[in-house]
Amino acid sequence: MKKLCLFFAFLLLFASFATCFAGAEGAGERITLYVYNWGEYISDGSEDSFDTNAEFEAYCREELGLNVKVNYSTFSSNEEMYAKVSSGAVTYDVLIPSDYTIERMVEEKLLIPLDLEKIPNYRFISDDFKGENIYYECGTEEQYSIPYFYGMVGVIYNTDIVSEEDAGEESWDLMWNETYAGDILQFNNSRDAFGTALYKLGYSVNDATDEQWLEALELLKEQKALVQSYVMDEIFNKMKSGSAAISAYYAGDFFTMYEDNDSLAFYYPVEGTNSYIDCMCIPANAQHKDLAHEYINFMCRPDVALSNAAYTYYASPLDLDYIEEDGEYADALEEYVEAMEEVHEDAMDILYGDTAKSVKTEAYLNLSPEGLERINALWEELKVESSVGTGIYVICGIILAGLVTLAVFLFVRKRKWEKLYD
Repeated sequence: MKKLCLFFAFLLLFASFATCFAGAEGAGERITLYVYNWGEYISDGSEDSFDTNAEFEAYCREELGLNVKVNYSTFSSNEEMYAKVSSGAVTYDVLIPSDYTIERMVEEKLLIPLDLEKIPNYRFISDDFKGENIYYECGTEEQYSIPYFYGMVGVIYNTDIVSEEDAGEESWDLMWNETYAGDILQFNNSRDAFGTALYKLGYSVNDATDEQWLEALELLKEQKALVQSYVMDEIFNKMKSGSAAISAYYAGDFFTMYEDNDSLAFYYPVEGTNSYIDCMCIPANAQHKDLAHEYINFMCRPDVALSNAAYTYYASPLDLDYIEEDGEYADALEEYVEAMEEVHEDAMDILYGDTAKSVKTEAYLNLSPEGLERINALWEELKVESSVGTGIYVICGIILAGLVTLAVFLFVRKRKWEKLYD
């Protein structure tokens, strides 16, 4: 009987050890956090920079006791991101879309409301991006996004190719200047491309009439003959290498290109331009919502946010005055300002100063279903006409070459027969 009791006691003790071991192993299981962001939009450790995702993984290990791996992938346009997420084919934990796409995703219930108590570093975000200023969340009582970067679109041009007189007007007209045919790049997404035309025409990018949209289409068709290519991330190599001379793009990216080609210059068009905010959100089908909140909170920490801003050259939504007064991250702010001024003497002015504040801007709002259908149809008309036109020329050339070859063949054969019977 004693032996039997000892046996059961041994089994109980063994089970306890096994349970503890299993629990310890479970705590060490790797959790994969899926993050979907724009390309070239985070400090990634290259060139001795701050490695944001690696630092978050270390933070999870040291502060949270979690074994986390960030699976980080990128997209090149809001439309690309939206198509993938809305299809449900893939699952992400954190997304970083732009304002008008956030509005659409909120309306379609593709995002969850955020728990701000889990994001205490939200206090460092400027009031300019809080409350009523969150114009892209449909006036909802709940909050679905936290600002990541913001900025405005401008015109980048190569001073070695573009004359000072042409650029000096600081107008959208430069992108339609026939002098630079073949050296002009245009956005490869419908909203931004039509935006350049609508701003040039002086129309609203949100409330344009059907006639104004068609007028913008005609303007883009006129420009098409001058355009070298429709691009997104490809713009970097083209502008840095000098293989293109003019393009509309984001102010932050200008500094990236300028580092490799100091012949590049930048201005905000006088007719007005797009202002935008890219924000961190959690999709409704996220698998790790609590960890996603931790990631967003980490990204709002001033030393992290400023490291990302210093790497990407985009404007940070942090309240820089508050950070300076608060003092905890004042050193990080000072290093950031010095780093930006080393890149370009006017960097802080272009991003945050009088130059930025004096620009007439209009942010994109989500279009109605009819509006989205219209712009997609017009975009297809623009792009298809381009490809069909080229295709027709190619086909006609092939047919003509074939007819010429056939005519030569028949002529030669006729001469042979004539000689044979002579």
